[in-house]
Amino acid sequence: MSPSLYFETSGRGPDVVLVHGWGLHGGVWARVAAALADHFTVHQVDLPGHGHSASVAPYTLPALAQALQASFPLPVQVVGWSLGGLVGARWALDAPASVKSLTLVASSPCFMQQADWPHAQPVAVMRQFADNLGQQFEQTLRRFLALQTLGSDSAHAVLAEMKHQLFAHGRPSALDDALAVLESSDVRPELPSLRVPTHLSYGQRDALTPIGAARWLAATIPGCSLTEFPQASHAPFLSHEAEFLADLIPFLQRHA
Repeated sequence: MSPSLYFETSGRGPDVVLVHGWGLHGGVWARVAAALADHFTVHQVDLPGHGHSASVAPYTLPALAQALQASFPLPVQVVGWSLGGLVGARWALDAPASVKSLTLVASSPCFMQQADWPHAQPVAVMRQFADNLGQQFEQTLRRFLALQTLGSDSAHAVLAEMKHQLFAHGRPSALDDALAVLESSDVRPELPSLRVPTHLSYGQRDALTPIGAARWLAATIPGCSLTEFPQASHAPFLSHEAEFLADLIPFLQRHA
């Protein structure tokens, strides 16, 4: 049985679920949620083992997607950032009738470099994060946040916002498990069959999910649209909030 997930809801209108990235929680979407609440019912969810949500066993990508689906039984629009986008893609692939649209924000179908996949981080980089977690928990997460803002023209302000949010819902309990999901997951072969309306929102300066991943997705997912933010890094919804919202809201309204 899937665990009950913690989420905060605001606004009124069609339902939109915001899914955060590794090590964080739904609160990272606070500013975006406040803007979307004028048009939509917005749900800021904590993934299993993050924020206020209990973990799930076994901790796998399908299990994370199932936990979301169980928490939102009616069809919703999904906006997923980084790990949250990967979970959203799994959700849309496994239960397309429950996902009205999918927006991937700086996410990837495969977060680790492969022989045929250069648009990702070397495995050694993410394993180093895992090795450091037990010894330097807070410092490791703060370095990870710094990497997410690398290259953005507003990196300092974005990093400050993310650090403020970092432990607002308590310490995540499933960081190692979530890293294992990032390391082991590869949904590339399935994406040509994805039939959910999909939009991509990516920063051209992203060091974690290089823009090549976004362009591959745009060429692979049927009917997919892509917006590139030339000055943004891994968190365009924070660093370029106004532009991000101006791009996202019309897409959500079209598929509400």
